[in-house]
Amino acid sequence: MLGSEDEFKCCTRDFLFTCVNLLSFLLDIGLDIWAAVSLYKQEAYVYFSLLLLFLLGSSMLVQVYSWLWYRYDDFKMKTKIEKKPSQCQLKLLHVFQLGIFFRLFHDDICAFIEPQSVQSLYRKRADAESVAKFLRQDLRILRFIETFSESAPQLALMLTIILDKCRLDPFLSKAIGSTLSIASFLTTYDHSMRTFLPEKEKHHMISLVFYFIWNLVLISSRIAALALFASVLPCFIFAHFICSWLVLFFFAWRSKTSFMDDPRGEWLYRTTVGLIWYFNWFSVAKGMRIRSVLYHAYILIDICILCGLWCWKMSTDPPDFVTHPLTTAACVVAVYVLGLLFKVIYYTFFHPNLDKDKLKGATITEEQPEDEERSHSVPTRPLKATDNKRMRKLAENFFC
Repeated sequence: MLGSEDEFKCCTRDFLFTCVNLLSFLLDIGLDIWAAVSLYKQEAYVYFSLLLLFLLGSSMLVQVYSWLWYRYDDFKMKTKIEKKPSQCQLKLLHVFQLGIFFRLFHDDICAFIEPQSVQSLYRKRADAESVAKFLRQDLRILRFIETFSESAPQLALMLTIILDKCRLDPFLSKAIGSTLSIASFLTTYDHSMRTFLPEKEKHHMISLVFYFIWNLVLISSRIAALALFASVLPCFIFAHFICSWLVLFFFAWRSKTSFMDDPRGEWLYRTTVGLIWYFNWFSVAKGMRIRSVLYHAYILIDICILCGLWCWKMSTDPPDFVTHPLTTAACVVAVYVLGLLFKVIYYTFFHPNLDKDKLKGATITEEQPEDEERSHSVPTRPLKATDNKRMRKLAENFFC
C-alpha cells in the first residue's frame, strides 16, 4: 500500500494514463496492418508505399533516439528486465526495430510490477516510484516523436485517400484511429509535463480540457488543409513539405536547442523539430512566445494558401460530395482561428508561468550560484539518477 491517499491517487492516475496510452498504441498498430493490407489488395501501390514509408521512417527515427538515450545514460539499467539483454543484444533489438517494444514492455507494464521487487531490494518505495516515473517519461517522449512522424502523416494520407476516392470506407476507421492516437498522446504528454509543477500549481480538469481542445483543433485544421491540397495536387505536396521543413529547420537551428548530449544528436533533434513544426507548435527553448506567434501566423497563411489552391482546382471539376468548396475551405481556416482562440484562453487563464528553479527537480550541479542570498531563497536538491533530465528540459521549455 502507498503511504498516503495522495500518493495512491497519483499512482492510480498514472496507471490510467498508461493504460490509455498502451491501448491506443496497440490499436494503432492493428489499424496500421489492416490499412496496409487493404491498400495492397486494392492495388493502390503509391498509397501503400507512402504508408510503409511513414511506418518504417518513424520506427527508425524512434529507434535511433532510444539507442542514443541508452548510450547517453551509459547503459545504466534501472530494472531487472532492462538488465537481462546484453549491450550487444540491446543494439540488435534496436536494429531490428524492436527497441520501442522493449521499452513499452518494461516501461508501461513493469513500471507497476517492478516497484514491489525494488522495494524488497532497496526498502525504499520512493526510489521505486522514481524509477517507474523515469521510464514512463522516456517512453512518452518517444511516443511524442512517433506521433508527429507517423500518426499525423498517416492521418493526412487517410484523409487524402478518402477525398481522392470520394468515399469514406474503408479508411475512415484508420483516420479515426490516428486521431485517437494523437489525442491520447496529447493528454498523456500534458500530464507528464504537469508532474514537474509544485503541488499548488497542479492543473484542474478544465485546464486539461482546454489544452486537449486547442491542440486537437489546430492539428486537425492543419492536417485537413494538407489533405485537401494533396488530393488535387499530389506531386506538389512533397515540394511543399521540403520547402516548409527547410524553413522550420532553420528556425529550429536558430533557436539554439540543447536537448541531446552530443552535437550530432542535437542536429537530429533539430531536424525532428522541423518535422513536428510542420504539423503543430512545440516549444524547444525558453522564452519563445514571440516565435510562437510568428509560427502560428506563418501556418495560418500557409493554410489559407493551401485551401485557396484547392478551391481553384475544385472550381474546374468539383466532385459530387463537395458542392461548396469555398465554404469548406473557409471552415478549415475558421477552425484554425478557433484553435488559436482556445490557445489564447488556455495561456491566459490556465498555463502556469514559473521560473526554472520553481519546478520540481530544480538542481544545483557543479556550479553553485554566486548570489548567496538567492541560493538560500530557492530550495534546490541534487539531481538524482532517477530524475529524467530529458523530460525536465521539455518542462522548462513548456513552463518557463
